[in-house]
Amino acid sequence: MLSPTRARATLLAAGAAVAGLLMTSLAATPSAAATDHESCRPDGLYKTPGADTAYCTVYDGEGREKMGADHKRRVIGYFTNWRTGKDGKDAYLVPNIPWDKVTHLNYAFAHVDSSNKLSVGPDSADNASTGMTWPGVAGAEMDPTLPYKGHFNLLTKYKKQHPDVKTLVSVGGWAETGGYFGPDGKRVNSGGFYSMATNADGSVNQTGINTFADSAVTFIKKYGFNGVDIDYEYATSMKDAGNPMDHTLANGRRAGLVKGYDALMKTLREKLDRAGAADGKHYLLTVAAPSSGYLLRGMETYQMQKYLDYVNIMSYDLHGAWNEYVGPNAQLFDDGKDNELAQAGVYTTSQYGGVGYLNTDWAYHYFRGSMPAGRINIGLPYYTRGFKNVQGGTDGLWGKAATTTCPAGAGLTKCGDGAVGIDNLWHDKDDNGKESPAGSNPMWHAKNLEKGIAGDYLASYGFPANTQLTGTYVRKYDSTLVAPWLWNAQKKVFLSTEDEQSVKAKADYVVDKGIGGTMIWELAGDYRWNATKGQYETGDTLTTAMYDAFKSAAPYGAKRSTVTLPTEAVNIDVSFNQFALGDSNYPISPKLKITNRTQATLPGGTEFQFDYSTSAPANAKDQSGFGTSIVRSDHTAANNVGGLKGPYNRVSLKLPAWQTLAPGASVELDFVYYLPTSTPSNWTVTFGGKSYSLTGDLARGTTVVEPGTGTNPTPTPTPTGPTPTPTPTQPGGSCTAPAWNAATEYGGGSTVSHGGHQWKASWWTKGETPGSAGQWGAWKDLGAC
Repeated sequence: MLSPTRARATLLAAGAAVAGLLMTSLAATPSAAATDHESCRPDGLYKTPGADTAYCTVYDGEGREKMGADHKRRVIGYFTNWRTGKDGKDAYLVPNIPWDKVTHLNYAFAHVDSSNKLSVGPDSADNASTGMTWPGVAGAEMDPTLPYKGHFNLLTKYKKQHPDVKTLVSVGGWAETGGYFGPDGKRVNSGGFYSMATNADGSVNQTGINTFADSAVTFIKKYGFNGVDIDYEYATSMKDAGNPMDHTLANGRRAGLVKGYDALMKTLREKLDRAGAADGKHYLLTVAAPSSGYLLRGMETYQMQKYLDYVNIMSYDLHGAWNEYVGPNAQLFDDGKDNELAQAGVYTTSQYGGVGYLNTDWAYHYFRGSMPAGRINIGLPYYTRGFKNVQGGTDGLWGKAATTTCPAGAGLTKCGDGAVGIDNLWHDKDDNGKESPAGSNPMWHAKNLEKGIAGDYLASYGFPANTQLTGTYVRKYDSTLVAPWLWNAQKKVFLSTEDEQSVKAKADYVVDKGIGGTMIWELAGDYRWNATKGQYETGDTLTTAMYDAFKSAAPYGAKRSTVTLPTEAVNIDVSFNQFALGDSNYPISPKLKITNRTQATLPGGTEFQFDYSTSAPANAKDQSGFGTSIVRSDHTAANNVGGLKGPYNRVSLKLPAWQTLAPGASVELDFVYYLPTSTPSNWTVTFGGKSYSLTGDLARGTTVVEPGTGTNPTPTPTPTGPTPTPTPTQPGGSCTAPAWNAATEYGGGSTVSHGGHQWKASWWTKGETPGSAGQWGAWKDLGAC
């Protein structure tokens, strides 16, 4: 049996880092021979060079995911491998999943083993994933045609009955990002993601990444998964982020973690795409992403989002007993009264623009800056967070808990007084085997507390027979925050909860914003009423509420830009680099680098415009004389109480009058902003009286042209006069550049000949056949030779 300590959401220390702060499916599926897969590629999703990625097997002609006629938005449930029932506690098995209500299942967790491969441990009868069985449990009979048993057998069996449901193997989690649990239940501190993707000197460990990515492809094919979900907690430069057991290893690599994460996502995307092209299917790549402004501040612009089919935001653990500030676990909006933010001066420091960033709406807008709404899913917790000995506030809300010494292994020195005992049913143990006070309970237990019921399951969780509840747990609700909680005035206990009212409000928010859907941690926390026993038990009430809200919703938002952009795109690279690390990165002040990869010289006065998310206030600027100004802001209120009003701030900046940018040349400027934002998008460049989009936006429906010509890039013009007589050094017009070799590494600027044409490399490449990847490839066609 694997310890519940592996659960991301139930560890006290999980919030330590936070404290620092479809369209209806196609009427007919096109035949493979006639499919134009590019027409199904989601807006902004990276296209692997040389791979005919089978997007249309998953997406429709608008780039929206096909999930079944009654699933217009995603309902993604995490299914964990440790609630097997073998420990005498309630089991949550594959037959318990509400298969007709969910669209995706994330299996938690696999890990990175000591050889950098994706693994769920060695096969054995005790391995819940591949070997365990549940004799006598209705619906848990093994499919004898499969070569493996355990949860994987049952997932494959039930997917045959529910073919629209996709499954992904989720790798990592709080407890297994930097190591893994061996068969004996003891943690192996192997380094996990930290060492697999990043070397000790901070450089990218491409060898480790390749090994992992190859193993991931093999794994999902072997066990019938539809993709891979990466739960890396956390690839951030903020010191002491993530599991305290990993700090010694991770802190020394902080400067290179984002680069390693980016390389990992790119490599996974490309290997999954190439495997999928060969298999005639599209494999999904997703992540569980932080919602914490503190963590995201150290993740640059989350530039790896372009490699993801969608992102699942862990928009929970926003408040908890890692500090004394009492607040909701997963509020939807800010209310301007968050005690933790107030203590940090967020509401009074002008640079923040009054923007409270500990809420789901802020986190959604962070990612909306670089992705269509439909490629984003918000997280909902089916577990509680809670405090005891709460003083002040309104029925505990925005009060304070007494400070106390943190549990061993929490990585902090001063914590809030977390709820324990019957108010902490899903409790974990610290490194010394003591209960970690976190107020962590499944929602079905919280509902019993609310109704004054001492459930018959308490004995299996170590409570004496005939246990009686102390005090009354009164349900409270704040409609501005969209947050319920239980308040026990006698015990001064505050438990942050979710229930039908809050879940329905969040589902309405998803529909209204065009968001792709929701992600649930974890399915085993949902509830239903058992009238026979007179108590709440594991069920699907909340999941059903989301399904009901989504089944008749309009198609989700499939476009990133909210305005019409030019359909002609030019090859000008833009990137944000040289971020300061850790606590030195405020204000956020990277270098914005612009590189001209066209054949035209950009004149002085060339104007660039782009959007960045309203998660950061409309006060970005440059310090390099480019005249950065905000030309439009979709959010103009003095704060974000009740939610940000729109997705974008639009920026204009211009090359100084004396500054030109020749082909191949770059220019850098110092850029400054004050809250995290993901990769700026929806770029345009205007010069010579015409505006263009940029190829790097990966927008649907654009055509790459050379500026001023309106044609595809053809730097070498076709001769219009008489055919010249070949010279002795170029007999018969043959190519003079070295012939392309698949085994040779080519740096940017290298020229080769292939197929009667000469080609120039735009960046480092190896193995990509010139011309095979079209406008997305590394090779630029210099014309016939």
